[in-house]
Amino acid sequence: MKIYNTMTGKKEELKPIQPGKVSVYVCGPTVYDFCHIGNARPLIVFDVLRRHLLRSGYNVKYVSNYTDIDDKVIKRANEEKTSYDQIAARYIAEYETDSNGLGVMPPDEKPLATAHIEDIVRLVGQLVDKGYAYTAKDGVYFRVKNYTDYGKLSHQPLEDLEAGARIEIDTGKENPMDFAVWKFAKRNEPSWDSPWGKGRPGWHIECSAMANALLGETIDIHCGGCDLTFPHHENEIAQSEAANGKPFANYWMHNGFLNINSEKMSKSLGNFLTIREAANAYGYETIRMFMISAHYRSPINYSSEQLESAKAALDRLYAAYKNLKHLLENGDDATVTSPDFDKYHARFTAALDDDLNTADAMGVLFETVREINTVVADNPSKALAKECLDALTVMTDILGILYNTQEDELDDETQALIDARQAARAAKNWAESDRIRDELKAMGILLEDTPQGVKWRRL
Repeated sequence: MKIYNTMTGKKEELKPIQPGKVSVYVCGPTVYDFCHIGNARPLIVFDVLRRHLLRSGYNVKYVSNYTDIDDKVIKRANEEKTSYDQIAARYIAEYETDSNGLGVMPPDEKPLATAHIEDIVRLVGQLVDKGYAYTAKDGVYFRVKNYTDYGKLSHQPLEDLEAGARIEIDTGKENPMDFAVWKFAKRNEPSWDSPWGKGRPGWHIECSAMANALLGETIDIHCGGCDLTFPHHENEIAQSEAANGKPFANYWMHNGFLNINSEKMSKSLGNFLTIREAANAYGYETIRMFMISAHYRSPINYSSEQLESAKAALDRLYAAYKNLKHLLENGDDATVTSPDFDKYHARFTAALDDDLNTADAMGVLFETVREINTVVADNPSKALAKECLDALTVMTDILGILYNTQEDELDDETQALIDARQAARAAKNWAESDRIRDELKAMGILLEDTPQGVKWRRL
């Protein structure tokens, strides 16, 4: 597999540190509110990465964290007159509801920053001992000028970054680019003990410490949105490599921005949208389908037209799936030569091996579906339907779609109406048959009579 490495600016062949094993760290949310729709993109695309690596035979360890202590978490807790951990617990639960709805596999580890305070304090201590960090008025800061490779991920020279930096008044910082690795406690704020005074971790140090503790000093792939490239990931690299003297991550993958109706999403523009709001409007799986329809590094535009298009594409896949399930139960017993699905699978895999090109992989999937629809129309064989269904499932499982098949079952009342219509047809009572068909249509159930029996789908 080749991955576009943000660090080098080119595609590189994946060569894991340990053969057959891949470690992946994905920056997770700060849990103080419902997550916005942009957060769904890294959730989904790096879930596809994980699925593809697993299908390719790798043993994958996948870690995604929660930032459960932060200015925003504390502010929300103060506003609601509750504790920071209650706020964090509430929005972790909401995030996991969204994640499950999007069909995302749970991480192997989902660490809380506050559960790794000892690791964070230890890492800060290493930086202080090596001269990379110093104590100022309001905390312990990383000394950027001592890390000569600063800016290598974002490809910005330190001189340019310093020129554009805002000088913060009365912090005691040596350089405006220096960043906090430990923040001294303010009044009534949650805090933990450290050799430099009671306080809490800076945002960037959390991910370094958790990745270090759970995946080792060097990890294979670090993922996140492109908005995290600077300063978050740049600072993670600086503090991790300064402390350990080793590369922090060998590959950096960043997904592109998501715009709303061709504008950058922001609360000031009034186009801010949460995952939950989008799911209520279109369904979680439609969101997933939309997100994987484009290459993960490309900008993508969220609009009602795009979501309706994704829903229509998903409906076509479900129609093919349901037709195959119907034939499995009602088809004939003829033996039919199946299509050469290996050629489709090879092209599908090649697309994902080429820097996780889900757009091209999706194109191959729909070619496969067209082939399936053609062959089963001419040969309604149970055996052929099973081979086609297996071929389809290989692809949809890797993309993480068609996961709502169990939910799409009929209730007893609706099934009884279909059975009553079939009985009316058998008795040639066409008026009653048509009446029941119309009643079902009004309920959102469309019937189709085939040589293998009646099929239904939701409108």
